[in-house]
Amino acid sequence: MPAETMPGQTMPTDELIDFPFSWRGDQLPAEVAQLRESTPVRRVRTIAGDEAWLVSSYDLCKQVLEDPRFSLKDTSAPGVPRQYALTIPPEVVNNMGNITGAGLRKAVLKALNPKSPGLVEWLRSYADELVDGLVRQGAPVDLRGGFADPYSAGMHCRILGIPNADAPGLMRSLDIAFMNSACPVTGARLNWDRDIAYMTRRLDDPATTGLMAELAALRTDPDYAHLTDEMLATVGVTMFGAGVISTSGFLTMALVSLIQHPELQEELVADPGKIPAAVDELLRVNLSIGDGLPRLATEDVLLGDVKVAAGELVLVLVEGANFDPSAFPDPHTVDLTRANGTAHLSFGGGGHYCPATALGRKHAEIALETLLERMPRLRLAVPIEQLVWRTGFMKRIPERLPVMW
Repeated sequence: MPAETMPGQTMPTDELIDFPFSWRGDQLPAEVAQLRESTPVRRVRTIAGDEAWLVSSYDLCKQVLEDPRFSLKDTSAPGVPRQYALTIPPEVVNNMGNITGAGLRKAVLKALNPKSPGLVEWLRSYADELVDGLVRQGAPVDLRGGFADPYSAGMHCRILGIPNADAPGLMRSLDIAFMNSACPVTGARLNWDRDIAYMTRRLDDPATTGLMAELAALRTDPDYAHLTDEMLATVGVTMFGAGVISTSGFLTMALVSLIQHPELQEELVADPGKIPAAVDELLRVNLSIGDGLPRLATEDVLLGDVKVAAGELVLVLVEGANFDPSAFPDPHTVDLTRANGTAHLSFGGGGHYCPATALGRKHAEIALETLLERMPRLRLAVPIEQLVWRTGFMKRIPERLPVMW
């Protein structure tokens, strides 16, 4: 861990500091503002022990995400500096690029459309069903394990067209698949092979619906003869994993932020019509992204006043950008009237802007509407200092989120 720095104290610019700074998601690490103000492009040491450039100002983060000379795909190449050991096959790192290259993007984007027939109605019904179960249990309940995780997993099962009863089996892979480890993890490959085998069986099952059924139908189309069953199954595995961990992680952290802003919670209970605007502000201020978004420089690039050399790793510090006062005045205030409320970088940017942004927003909106209607006095059942935060993970999440209402 980096040496402690007192508020107002500047970190030495010649020191190679360790990154990430903190696994806690209830407070912004002090290092973020200090680096942004003094050295917004700064050398750090990653979990893997490699050196990287950490970028922490809004303008420079946006530049990296939008400049094609900073590549996501090349971060999985052999011998390049890494954030941490890969837990999935290297060819899957740039998954949307692989999907586009295989001609599958249209089917995937159609599946991720929140306006798909019946999806919104299903989300409302399932959110109610989950809250019914929590109410029957009685407070306190674990809102992550009892709501955010199954709600997110259920949505992705419906999109993929696989039984919701199979969600727990797929969910058990995610604790390893999204782990930040310095060394390769044996269990990651075992999980991957098991989940690929599962999705391959779904391709062969005539009862399968949704996206997996559409992918299975492509196997008889001569234009898609180049696609293997493993490639099609990979779409299902990666969509479930990345989708569930992102939506559940954000929703869990949005609830943490909401509980930390009781005045906002009261405002949304009084006027649920403000929830869509609140979702974007909660996206901006939440700290669910536990590390930097990685890119590899494919040629020499001037970033601010720093020359980044070809082959060097660059990490985009999303929380640095989202709390940059030059982009978001008074950034720690949740302001539902921000003129640029959707300009945060929580969905990434450039060519790798998350294709499920509309779905992610709708997922969170319905969840918050349901919870605040049924549990208007939602609050933590323990002091926030007692939350246990997961370490070595791509998302900052509490292991449990015990609440009362």
